Amino acid sequence: MTPIDLRSDTVTKPTAEMREVIARAEVGDDVFGEDPTVNALQDKVARMLGKEAALFVSSGTMGNQLAIRCHTEPGDEVICEENSHSFNYEGGGPASLSNVQLRPLPGLRGVITEAQIQAAVRPPDDHFPRTSLVIVENTHNRASGAIFPLAELQRISAYTRSHGLKLHMDGARLWNAHIATGIPLHEYGALVDSVTVCLSKGLGAPVGSVVAGTRDFISKAHRFRKMWGGGMRQVGLLAAAGIYAIDHHLQRLQEDHRRARRLGETFARFEGVAVDMEATQTNIMIADVAKAGLKAPDLVVKMKESGVLCIAFSPTRLRMVTHLQLSDADIDRTIEVIEEVLLASGLHPKYGDN
Repeated sequence: MTPIDLRSDTVTKPTAEMREVIARAEVGDDVFGEDPTVNALQDKVARMLGKEAALFVSSGTMGNQLAIRCHTEPGDEVICEENSHSFNYEGGGPASLSNVQLRPLPGLRGVITEAQIQAAVRPPDDHFPRTSLVIVENTHNRASGAIFPLAELQRISAYTRSHGLKLHMDGARLWNAHIATGIPLHEYGALVDSVTVCLSKGLGAPVGSVVAGTRDFISKAHRFRKMWGGGMRQVGLLAAAGIYAIDHHLQRLQEDHRRARRLGETFARFEGVAVDMEATQTNIMIADVAKAGLKAPDLVVKMKESGVLCIAFSPTRLRMVTHLQLSDADIDRTIEVIEEVLLASGLHPKYGDN
């Protein structure tokens, strides 16, 4: 029996229709700028985000690291949130690739504020690194897929622009924020100097992200992509999958959001289990079992034995992520497994629950 895989929305495989599009894709040498499908994808994403230009890259990590390299100089300091992807999951790239240091700030549901940023910006002094860039993440992976509030983003944008700082958005799951809020992608894009969006998460393409910004920014990013070995040739095969994903899988993200909430509500019914339902706004659900005295890795093993895959985010937190290759029937079965595992672990539904 095939397990129900909730480890990430990166585990999806191309649909039959997407495979047909890949097979038919018109291609050329992208290093020469001659792959028509790559060019079409880049133009499409740039328009959607309200940017002048865009660049297809192999991963969200590469997109974020290109932005850091293009917006900074060696010795600079970059402000980010302490649980952000760029700080935790990009292999120390900022230090290795751009020779900058990160200054992580504590956030609430992954959100840092304009006031925090203002307080953290270094004054002009040769003893200090130069603050040159701020990174925000939307939606936020480690904060249960929480959406960065538009009003706070507007305040941050106004501050960075008035003080000569650059603002980059790690929008790996910006598609989810767009669908959940109805806020146009170009409205988010207008507030930042650069933005990365991922095609291989919720949208279900097999590979790739796109980074967007001004033409000068993309020209610079193109050079560093080549320098880092990211120049790809007949990559229109993958770009075609990205175009198909945007055209056919964007609106259905609301199904993933609904299903993630069902999972969160199931965990939250049990004593000692904490789920921040206010943060569970998109397709990521994180349950904390610390007060129940349980260990997340142990629960992950028990769920795997019952045919449900998820991951431990910490010794007490486990994560489930919904995606396009899960059905309501899969979620129904997952809920049964959650209830079985928690009951077998000695937990009980909260008073008044049936």
